[in-house]
This record gives sequence, C-alpha cells and structure tokens, in this order.
Amino acid sequence: MLCRQLLRRASIPRPRLVQMAALHAKSAPSPGGGASINDIPKSWNFTSKLPPDSTFPTPADSHKTPRDKIGPRQVRDALFTWVRPETVENPELLAVSPAALRDLGIEASDTKNPDFIATLAGNKIQGWEDGASSKEVDGADGNKSDAGYPWAQLYGGFQFGQWAGQLGDGRAISLFETTNQAGVRYELQLKGAGLTPYSRFADGKAVLRSSIREFIVSEYLNALGIPSTRALGLVLTPEVKVRRETMEPGAIVSRFAQSWLRIGNFDILRARGERDMIRKLATYVAEDVLGGWEALPARLEDPDKPTSSPEPGRSVARDEVQGPDESAENRFARLYREIVRRNALTVARWQAYGFMNGVLNTDNTSLFGLSIDFGPFAFMDNFDPAYTPNHDDYMLRYSYRNQPSIIWWNLVRLGESLGEVLGAGARVDDPKFVEDGVQEAEADGIIARAEKVILQAGEEYKAVFLAEYKRLMGARLGLRTSRESDFDDLFSSLLDTMEALELDFNLFFRRLGGIRTAHLDTQEAREVKAGLFFPKNDGTNAGAPTPREDEEARKRVGEWLGKWRTRVVEDWGEPEAADEERRAAMRAVNPSFVPRGWVLDEIIRRVEKDGEREVLGRAMRMALHPFEDGWDGRTIAGEEGGEPWKGDKEEEARWVAEVPRFQRAMQCSCSS
Repeated sequence: MLCRQLLRRASIPRPRLVQMAALHAKSAPSPGGGASINDIPKSWNFTSKLPPDSTFPTPADSHKTPRDKIGPRQVRDALFTWVRPETVENPELLAVSPAALRDLGIEASDTKNPDFIATLAGNKIQGWEDGASSKEVDGADGNKSDAGYPWAQLYGGFQFGQWAGQLGDGRAISLFETTNQAGVRYELQLKGAGLTPYSRFADGKAVLRSSIREFIVSEYLNALGIPSTRALGLVLTPEVKVRRETMEPGAIVSRFAQSWLRIGNFDILRARGERDMIRKLATYVAEDVLGGWEALPARLEDPDKPTSSPEPGRSVARDEVQGPDESAENRFARLYREIVRRNALTVARWQAYGFMNGVLNTDNTSLFGLSIDFGPFAFMDNFDPAYTPNHDDYMLRYSYRNQPSIIWWNLVRLGESLGEVLGAGARVDDPKFVEDGVQEAEADGIIARAEKVILQAGEEYKAVFLAEYKRLMGARLGLRTSRESDFDDLFSSLLDTMEALELDFNLFFRRLGGIRTAHLDTQEAREVKAGLFFPKNDGTNAGAPTPREDEEARKRVGEWLGKWRTRVVEDWGEPEAADEERRAAMRAVNPSFVPRGWVLDEIIRRVEKDGEREVLGRAMRMALHPFEDGWDGRTIAGEEGGEPWKGDKEEEARWVAEVPRFQRAMQCSCSS
C-alpha cells in the first residue's frame, strides 16, 4: 500500500538540541492596467530592518567600491550584503510572463520600454539611479531609510544531509520590493547577475539552459496552485559565455517571491552561535513576512494534542496572557508551527502532482512554504516512487517517496536553530534570559520543552500533509467527499497499479477525467477502457520495450476502474448531467500540459541552437493555462487583448501526448 508507505516515511526523528547555541494562496491580480516598472511602488523593507555586512555598512560604501572587488569571502554578524548586479552588454529580452506582469502591477506595454529591459538585465538600479537612495527613500513602514540599493542574502545549509557552511545568494541579487494593488508584497530578484560575497568558487552567472527551465516551471507551479517563487522575465546575455560541463550562453531570470528567506538563513546563525541574530530574524519573519504575530496559528491549549486543520490557522492567543507557566507554548513556537504547516501543504501538493525538486537541501527550503530554487527538478512520467531527477543523487535522498520525510528533516534543523526560544516557554522575553541565554542549571528543561514543541509540530506536519494530500488526490479522482477507505481502496491501489504497469502519472488522471461512468458498467467494458492508459507503440516508441498490456494488466486496471466508478456514482449519482459536471471538475484540476524534461529540452535546443524566440511565448502560455484542451486559435479567460492566440497545433499535440519511451524519467545535474 504505497500511500501508507509514503506517509510512514514522514516519520519524526528526534531533534538534536544538546549543543544548543548561547497557503498559500495565489495572489489576486492587480486591478487596472498597471504602471511602468519605473513607477510601481518600491520599498526596501528587508534591508531597512536587518543588519548589513559591516564591510559595506551603507549602499554608498558598496557603490563606490569597484565591482570586481566585491567577491567571495566569509560574512559575519549580518544577514545581507549591499551589492549591485554586473553590467550586461547588449541584453536581449527573450520572454516575459503575462501573469507576472499582472500580479506585479506592470503595464504589458512596458516590456518595450528600455528601462524595463535595463532593470531586468541589472543595468538600471531602480531607486538609486533615480537619485532617491543617494538621499533617502521611504521604507515600507513609512520611515525614512538610506536603503534603496540591491543586496544579496547570507545563509548556510545542510546539503545532502551534511553541513556545507556559508552559502548565500551566490548569483542572485535582489533589487527592491513592490506591493501590488491587492496588498501582496513581492521581492524582485535577478538570478545570474554576477559575483557576490557568497559565490564561493563560482562565477555568479546562470546559463540559458537552466534559466529557461526555471522561467517556465515556476510560473507553471503557480498556475497549478502549488506555492512557488515566480518568474517575470528571461534575458539573454549574448556577450557572456559560462563554463559548466561545456561553454554555454549566459542568461538572467528576473524572479520574485513574497520572501526569499529559507531554513538556511537560520542554519548559518545557529552554526555561528549568533543567538541575538536568530531572535531578530525570527521576529522579522513573523512581523514582516507572515503578517504579524496575530496571524500565526492559535496556541494549542493541550500541547500533547496537535491540531489537524490542513490550512494555516488565523486565530491567535497573545503571549502576554499566557501566565507564568514556563511550559506554555510561546509566540516563537507558533511561528515554527506556521512554517511547518506551510511546508506540509506544499510538499503534499508536490506529491499529488508528481513534482520533484531534486535538491531539497535546507538552503532550498522556504520559510514561506514556497517551491524555491529550481535545479534538477522534474514531473513524474511513468510512476516510480524511487525516481529522482538528480543524476548525482546516488542514494535517492531526494526521490519522490522521500520528499515528505526530507522536508520534515529540514524542518527539524530549523527547530534546532530556534531551540532556545522554543524551549523558553513564557520566559522567552524575560530580560535576563534575553541577555544571558540558557544557563547550565536550566538547560535540560529548556531542551526537553523545545524537543516537545518540535515533536508536537511533527505530528501536526503529518496531519496537515495527509489532509491536503487526501483532498487533492480526491479532487484529481473526481470525488466530492472523503472517506478513510479511499486511501487504500483508491489511492494506494492506483499508485501500486501505476508502478507495476509503468503507467504515466499525469496522463492517467487527465484521461480518467474524460471517461463517462456509463461506459464502465461491466468488467468487460472496463477492461476495454483500460486501454486508454497504456502508451501506444507508435513511431516514438518503435523498437523500445513497452509497459505490459496483456490480459492480466487490463484486468487489473479494469478492477480499479470498477471501484472508482462505484465511489464516483456514490458522490455524484447516475444522471448524465452529474457525470458532465464531474468531468468538468476533473479537467479543472488535472493538467493537460506538463513541462516534462523532454519538452523543456526541446525548447532549450530551439532557443539556444536554432535561434527561435516565439516558442518561449507559446510554452509560457501553455504553462499559465495548463488545464485547457487546446491553445491555438483560442481566447482564454483572463488573458488581455481578447484576440484569438496564434499557436502551433502540431507542437501542442506533441507536448501533451505520451512521453517518447527513450525520454522518460530524464535526469540532469545540479550545474546551472
């Protein structure tokens, strides 16, 4: 029973605290036509409230330093460094995301503005070059601060389970924050913009290959409803050649997110014993990233009984009224629980849609619960729970089946970093405790309370993960209600069948949604319909072994279809009208287009080798509207202009069809 096995793998390891150191919700589109990138509101809240690298205490100190002098080194007692992008000669804007323009409040026509391209290439520093930052700029809270300048974050991380030391934004530089008319604040960042103090032995660049992959997949995940960082535009840097396995063309992805903070931001502080900085950063995350302490989940009245709600809570119990009980859950424990719950929701959605991030290190695990930093990622082709898209992941640490337990492992590392404030209970704000930290006589008690909070959060993680996974899998199967028996009778038995018969994970759901229950009345009819789910032995698969489609295989799929039909009829009834409604509901949650590895490789080849540009726009349109039956010649709700889109029907048909046999389960490296 594969589903049960996956859940059991999300076991709760005990945190190591002995060495304790002294929903998403998709953003609403901005109303109105938008503004130019020069005129959208800008803030530098992150840099105005957190401590900078002391080598460059102000933007002016960084700006007057020759760009080639701001290179790799160890940075301490700080959370970021002021650093500007490297200048790019002759940048070419390859593509933009219309959805990103809308959500950032940027006018679509602004993409023709030289300042738009200059900003996305890093050649124009918004705010500073307008003269504001050389004087003063308005902070997000209305206060004045000399903060209008780009920056790179400091963080560390556990990579493949081993401590890797200082990492940080080695090729990413944030430009500014902007708040759209819906009240959502995003931080705009350039990936591939040049050396920073965190580049280590690298060059600070990004190659076109990986930039195209991130550009498409981040917008696709958001369109699916999976929390993700976003992509605004893709810029080719034609004068820049980047050495990876070979010499490759360089590129810059302009990307944005509600927050780029990750577990690794706390990892490095814990490793260095910077306890004051941990408290400062945790307070910033709660107050400025997650909406304030009052927006965190309510305090558990009984710490031994976790809540089971799949959504982040929005009721609150203020610490000030908790009383003197030292074991009481404090606000930092609620902050930790919020981060845990957000990540549980996200990994449940990855599992339900067969998405894998091949490098789930702690520096690639978002505090906001976003899918972040796309290297060797993939979507499942033929279902294989042991599949990993990372060909360097020899131990399958980041395979599909391990993702829930690995995200929890990372969250335990976060709990260890926050251990002092988690274990302090109601004493967390006692001046002596804040000043002196954990004393030897009280260490055992604080460690025990912190471990209890972490273990309790682990139970909450499992509950939230399971509830969200069941909800999405039920929706993908067209169910209106949830039953405990669904887990074994439908979910696990389906995944076991997919694995045994090598059936395509996403195509199965899409094709299932097109079947009428009236056509599944008998076992014989169900075995006939089972043929829909086996790949055709056409020209793309000639000469290759194909999944077993014999009498026994059809019988197995047919038996599952019988159980599924029974549940669907129980939920929807027999009438044809109800069946049509159910089919429409399934089409709305089961994508037709999936940016699989072979599709992305084709797009990369056509852009890089053949000089095509329009293919990026067509691919992005499919990524932004993945549930459509077709795109060529159609006007899709929510698109601007109202004119039918000229696509490529042959291209669309290939990209949504069965994966060529020799291009299934592709893997790639971490190099980008």
